[in-house]
Amino acid sequence: MKKIMLIIMAFFVMIPMGHPGGAEAKDWYFKPAKNHHPATTEPEYAALLKKYDGIYIGDTSKKDIYLTFDNGYEAGYTAKILDTLKKERVPATFFITGHYITDQPELVKRMIGEGHNIGNHSWGHPDLSRISDEKYRKELSKLKEAYTRLTGSRTMPYLRPPRGTFSERSLKLAREEGYVSVFWSAAYKDWIRDQKKGEDYAYNQIMRRVHPGAIVLLHTVSPDNADALPRVIRDLKKQGYRFSSLDDLMAEKMLPEKIF
Repeated sequence: MKKIMLIIMAFFVMIPMGHPGGAEAKDWYFKPAKNHHPATTEPEYAALLKKYDGIYIGDTSKKDIYLTFDNGYEAGYTAKILDTLKKERVPATFFITGHYITDQPELVKRMIGEGHNIGNHSWGHPDLSRISDEKYRKELSKLKEAYTRLTGSRTMPYLRPPRGTFSERSLKLAREEGYVSVFWSAAYKDWIRDQKKGEDYAYNQIMRRVHPGAIVLLHTVSPDNADALPRVIRDLKKQGYRFSSLDDLMAEKMLPEKIF
């Protein structure tokens, strides 16, 4: 009997536990700093992003800001956000899901037509750290194929993992599939639709977290964000900030420093 128990115990020790590939899932988060100093994250997270060419922050010596929006579904405020971006001549990246591209094709085409980037937020918004490699690739390819059919464009270099959950395996897969994993260094709790707190609240939450080189995450389901965005952009411009695209950021990373 003792021998049988030892065999059973050895069997379970040999079985990889946890997520596919034995990878440990991690929830992205940043550590805000005071007085508009750059946010930081866990050294382990920063090291993993560096290893797999992911990003969460730009050059903190420059007053550049990178606006990104997560579009899981449409709540009626994206058009207003696009109006503001167009009026203020500000670029952004919109991370969309399969539901969004099938439900709001005209808005997606408008984003492209007005010069914004479209990023991959997966087809069905799963936890990419928990699914198999095959399902992972399918989630990304299905979204990109639908995007290409709709817009004719094959360009989709950026990926934002749903809910910010990731693992070393998922970051590695993203790079293998040709994506830059994009996280963030400025955000607030803005995705709960029944917790509307008003334009001033959104304005203050965004402004207190902004810093040089910030990659800002906002959700388009928030009417507060849509209302506050014009004032946010105008006031940050007055403070000397410049709104740039993720393409600008990646170009700076790839080209010799002296060019910039």
